[in-house]
Amino acid sequence: MADPCFIGIDTSNYTTSVALATAGGEVVANLKAPLPVKAGERGLRQSEAVFAHVKNLPVLMERLEPLLQDFEPIGIGVSATPRDAEDSYMPCFLAGVAAARSLAAGLHVPVHAFSHQNGHLMAALHSADALHLIGKPFGAFHVSGGTTEMLYVTPCEVHFAPVLVGGTADLNAGQAVDRIGVAMGLAFPCGPALEALAAKNTRKLPRSRISVKEGTCHLSGLENMALRMLEETGDASYVAAFVLQFIADTLIAMATYLREANEGLPLLFAGGVMSNRIIADKVRKTMGEVYFAEPAFSADNAAGIALLCRAKMTQKQ
Repeated sequence: MADPCFIGIDTSNYTTSVALATAGGEVVANLKAPLPVKAGERGLRQSEAVFAHVKNLPVLMERLEPLLQDFEPIGIGVSATPRDAEDSYMPCFLAGVAAARSLAAGLHVPVHAFSHQNGHLMAALHSADALHLIGKPFGAFHVSGGTTEMLYVTPCEVHFAPVLVGGTADLNAGQAVDRIGVAMGLAFPCGPALEALAAKNTRKLPRSRISVKEGTCHLSGLENMALRMLEETGDASYVAAFVLQFIADTLIAMATYLREANEGLPLLFAGGVMSNRIIADKVRKTMGEVYFAEPAFSADNAAGIALLCRAKMTQKQ
């Protein structure tokens, strides 16, 4: 007899992902397909993202199919909105919702909708061995190409409810990385290549002139600073290292503000930018009790959605 399982589907702006979690909470599949971005471009229009998801989803489902010989899905989870808010909406998530509802109807199982952000938090908690944080308040940072948010997370019916308490006033951290990286000739998304360049730097970096007031940061100036440094020095590794230092210092300043208001608050970092080990190492050395997901669970993925589906259905039993 096949073991029960939960399938998660996430269709973010740059990655299609499908995951399978067991009844015991193990993630046995976390499949992904990036959305193609033309060379020299800095992103996708929503119509392009939806079209790419429609092409990717059947391929990922076919890759998942062999596992269903050993597992029987009893619930489907899907990211339906970017975050938990009434006005939170992006068309790219419609592709995942359509696939989830179709799959659930064919299997005669329920489908449960969650936010993309909560999926990130759940995946990070699982990967960072931080599930003990569930049931008590903690701070969280969701840092990616589309989001740079600081959250205060409290317990609720299905594990947790994040409240926005800070973030960027202009450019997102991932946007800064990609704009600078593309200007340097790197392929989009530029995070991994920028990190590899930064690791080669041997020069002393100037102090980061960050702009953070309480929980709000400004990152638009970073792009201008970095491009000016590149023009003046021609040293791509030096500029890459400066960019990552600047982002790390910005996050540290925001986290320090959150900790001052909530002494001893544990902090969780999620999102594609937080898979960068240079940024993570600097934050970890400075901030004390912090938790980072492994890269596969930090960048966009459906694992957290599958685990949230498991939590919701287990709670009902």
